[in-house]
Amino acid sequence: MSDGTTIPIKRALLSVFDKTGMAEFAKELAGLGVELVSTGGTHKLIAETGVAVRDISDLTGFPEMMDGRVKTLHPKVHGGLLSVRDNPAHKAAMDAHEIGAIDLVAVNLYPFEATIAKGASYDETIENIDIGGPAMIRSAAKNHAYVTVVVDPSDYAGVIEAIKQTGGVPYAQRQKFAAKAYARTANYDATISNWFAGTLGFDEMPYRSFSGHLKEVMRYGENPHQWAAFYTTGEQRPGVATAQQVQGKSLSYNNLNDTDAAYELISEFDPAVPAVAIIKHANPCGVATGTSLKDAYLKALRCDPVSAFGGIIALNGEIDGETAAEIVKTFTEVIVAPSATPEAIEIIASKKNLRLLVTGALADPKSPGLTVKSLAGGLLVQTRDTGRIDEIELKVVTEKQPTAGELADLKLAMKIAKHVKSNAIIYVKDGASVGIGAGQMSRLDSSRVAHRKSIDAAEAAGIEGALTKGSVVASDAFFPFPDGMLAAVEAGATAVIQPGGSVKDQDVIDAADAAGIAMVFTGMRHFRH
Repeated sequence: MSDGTTIPIKRALLSVFDKTGMAEFAKELAGLGVELVSTGGTHKLIAETGVAVRDISDLTGFPEMMDGRVKTLHPKVHGGLLSVRDNPAHKAAMDAHEIGAIDLVAVNLYPFEATIAKGASYDETIENIDIGGPAMIRSAAKNHAYVTVVVDPSDYAGVIEAIKQTGGVPYAQRQKFAAKAYARTANYDATISNWFAGTLGFDEMPYRSFSGHLKEVMRYGENPHQWAAFYTTGEQRPGVATAQQVQGKSLSYNNLNDTDAAYELISEFDPAVPAVAIIKHANPCGVATGTSLKDAYLKALRCDPVSAFGGIIALNGEIDGETAAEIVKTFTEVIVAPSATPEAIEIIASKKNLRLLVTGALADPKSPGLTVKSLAGGLLVQTRDTGRIDEIELKVVTEKQPTAGELADLKLAMKIAKHVKSNAIIYVKDGASVGIGAGQMSRLDSSRVAHRKSIDAAEAAGIEGALTKGSVVASDAFFPFPDGMLAAVEAGATAVIQPGGSVKDQDVIDAADAAGIAMVFTGMRHFRH
């Protein structure tokens, strides 16, 4: 077995789909005296540069066949990769079967991720499952004591420099390349298996793999003593993973978490109606629709101007100069929107630390997908909450019917409640949140917290009383007892929307009738933990 020393690079096998940097890499290798062997399009690319390169068929003695499905699956390839060079039995087998050692493999894979991203047909997607590439990567990575495996074009320069300095690639570097190689094939296989599960509706897949590609290592996680990084899955869902950062310092772990929450919420709104959400610690502290984005922002800000300080602002339309000028009056961490006008960008640029993200589009709140939460020793996996208040049948359960205005506000309140940590209570009036109670241990507490905050917000706005007076209220889950609902009535709510489903439903309905308010059941709960 190798003692961990540098292994000279005498022969390299190059077979890549992404040919970025390959011509230069091959030329450098050849210039260092490395024999090159290649396949298909990679061979053609290298040969056209005038660099000597041997075709894989010449090495194996077999032609590429079956539309390229079989070309590197051969003992002369895998024997050259897997042989333990100082094992006498391995050496004898290599000599007997004329198998030459392969010291370096540069491979990247068929673009399976890009294929599914463009919505390719089933048959086309299957054809973009790479077999030979992952097999070579695994063989080379297993035998990293002797073989250097490179799966990322960004590593080519480092390989060339190492060979120039030492004649080969140091063992510690080969180890890291091997780890990176297995991570790549794991990611690839996970993407394939999850595509199969989604395509076939095979939710109860007995083995589940979730993977991502490192986008950024952060200074720290939720707290300074925690390591953190952001990995992207390749899902082309508009949001933090696909957004372009126009300006501002790098995003933190908490920024990304909160911005994701903000954009998922604002994507619930029809872009034809301007809407703004302000998020703090992944909870909305103000959400509103308006006649313009500026109008919606000011209404959202009024709900809780104290919590909005240092928050995340999401908009469902192109941010304009007038809106940007209003937003920068308050310290804000991140602004995220589908797009921004040049005037808005210029105004936001005056705050050098304020991050501006543009996503190009809103996310589709109805698109399927999975959410994953880690537990000690396991993962909780569920489908994304795609339930929408606009698409379900509502049932009025009280003697009093909600007015048209109340019904519109009830729907808005429930739309917001879906994105508030449970137990969630949301008061809405005239198209804007006026009180939000989030994450309390009882629904009664959430009702009271939201009311208390609305009193503070009213005082800040120079309004007597509470903003919740004359509002409607939404609960993300049923009221187990009348007390939480009655607390909302005491706060000024005139109509209630809730899922229903409690054994005490009739008691709550009777209490609503006695209070003279309207109540609507949705039949759909929106817990969010």
